[in-house]
Amino acid sequence: MSRRLVFCLLCSTLAACSSPNPYTATSNPLPPAPPQAAQTFDASAYPAAPRDWGRYRSWSWAGNQLPPGSALADSAQIAEAVSNGLDQRGLRPARGGPGDLMVTADVRLEKRLRQVQEDVAYGGGYGPYGPGYGGYGSYPVVRTYEVQVLVVRLNMFDGATNQPVWNASAETNSGGSESQRQDAIRKAVEKALTAYPPS
Repeated sequence: MSRRLVFCLLCSTLAACSSPNPYTATSNPLPPAPPQAAQTFDASAYPAAPRDWGRYRSWSWAGNQLPPGSALADSAQIAEAVSNGLDQRGLRPARGGPGDLMVTADVRLEKRLRQVQEDVAYGGGYGPYGPGYGGYGSYPVVRTYEVQVLVVRLNMFDGATNQPVWNASAETNSGGSESQRQDAIRKAVEKALTAYPPS
């Protein structure tokens, strides 16, 4: 093909692209809004107002019930650990009525799988230069263990609206003796409350 023929084809293609569009856009007008649309307000269309965490100063147990006890700890031990943790966050027990926050707590044992990788060395022996000069190396060995952990779950509800406002959970090693379990509950409560108040 000659260059002139290619050039002519290119020019005719470009000329066809520059012709006016034979189609025109048309649309029907939108129907009028229904009369009740002016009176309704959809709160879900707007973001929620930021929560003022400073107004929560007191707390009480939801339903005036201490957390349930278990084989790990009795109800009073769990309540004491939670009360101390909330006290460190500036929340005081409510006196004579419901608090600004209603709190629930749950403590249980759960199983977890832990993996540990160890590098096992091999080699040595006799090499070309005498004893101890052979090839050395290592290979990874992964061992899986099943362990029991103590899990603490905390839930907080607004005292006025009873709506959930915050929750967290944390886990720690379960411990063996009673004093070790009490320390484990206290540590798990402290871990769970590190995120309160949310920033």
